[in-house]
Amino acid sequence: MSQHRNPPGFARRFQPPYYAVIFTSQRTPGEAGYGAAAAQMAELAAQQPGYLGAESARDGDGLGLTVSYWRTMEDIAAWRRQLEHATTRDQGRAQWYSHYELRVARVERAYGWDRQDDGAADPGPDYDLAP
Repeated sequence: MSQHRNPPGFARRFQPPYYAVIFTSQRTPGEAGYGAAAAQMAELAAQQPGYLGAESARDGDGLGLTVSYWRTMEDIAAWRRQLEHATTRDQGRAQWYSHYELRVARVERAYGWDRQDDGAADPGPDYDLAP
C-alpha cells in the first residue's frame, strides 16, 4: 500500500482513492477518563477492516482535530456501528464534548514533503490538483 514512512504523529500515505473522516471537537473542562477512552478507541479503530491510520491534535483550549483514514465508505459505516465505539461516542456526547463536527471526504490526491527526502516526495509547483 504505502511506500513512504512518515514521522510519528502522521498517518502513512496510501494510494488514493480512500476516505477521510474529519472529527473536529471542543472538549469540556476536566479529564474524567477521556485520555484512556481516546487511547482505547484509537487501538480499537486500528483493528477494524479498512482502517488506514489517523492523525490527531488538540490545542490548550480543548479544540481538537482528528482525521482517520479508511479504505471504503462501508468500512466507515461498520466503525460507526461498532458497539464499543458507539458506547464511547454516547459517553463523549454526555461528558467530554461541548460541540463537534464530523465530515467525510474522499481523498483523490495525496502527497507530502520531508526534509530528509530533499523534496523527492513533493510533486512540485506544477502538480495538477484538478481531477
